[in-house]
Amino acid sequence: MASSPTSLPPVLQSIRRNIVECTRCERLRLYGEAIGAARRRAYIDQVYWAKPVPGFGDPRARILILGLAPGAHGANRTGRPFTGDGSGFFMYPVLHSLGLASQPTALSADDGLKLRHAWIASVVRCAPPGDKPTPQEVRNCSSHLAAEIAALPRIRTVVCLGKIAWDGYLAHLVNTGILQRRSPYVFGHEAEYILPNGLHLLGSYHPSLRNTNTGRLNATMFARVFVRARELSGL
Repeated sequence: MASSPTSLPPVLQSIRRNIVECTRCERLRLYGEAIGAARRRAYIDQVYWAKPVPGFGDPRARILILGLAPGAHGANRTGRPFTGDGSGFFMYPVLHSLGLASQPTALSADDGLKLRHAWIASVVRCAPPGDKPTPQEVRNCSSHLAAEIAALPRIRTVVCLGKIAWDGYLAHLVNTGILQRRSPYVFGHEAEYILPNGLHLLGSYHPSLRNTNTGRLNATMFARVFVRARELSGL
């Protein structure tokens, strides 16, 4: 099960600190801080996290769930991936139904939610304007993802939520010499590949409101991806 940051293994605690203290992307840091200072009316009495958001979950995870970036009023507010926004309200009930999350709601970083067999992270750790980080910002953040992956040796399956997460993970595989080229690995919902290192790669549409409100992604479609992830991970 996931635990509090202070009870994480030392290597993950160190990675967490490095992420939270990162200042590589001035544009993103200024944007997140400005959102936190202005605040949305619904959260006007809350103190926003407004810093880079580290991954969280089970240090013994077999499934890595990889998203794009923190939501401006979600993870940028709460300090935990997919927490306090529409994407999380869609995703966590599905994870809970499959035994990967201890509860179906994710409201704040101290709400008691724990993950089992799963770790959630993103390719960019700061909220980007318009949900569109630049290629250089993705590259700037890549070492954080690489560090978390290296600290999670039990991972067997990677589920990428959306094409930017997919491309970011493939870039990591190229950078680490696992892949020579990204082109054979084509993103799509329920796309599935076995990687040269034996890990399984799955694709899903991102659980953003623009996808879930339009019906492009529904809970049944999303659950199928994680049922498959459990199977491939031996769970």
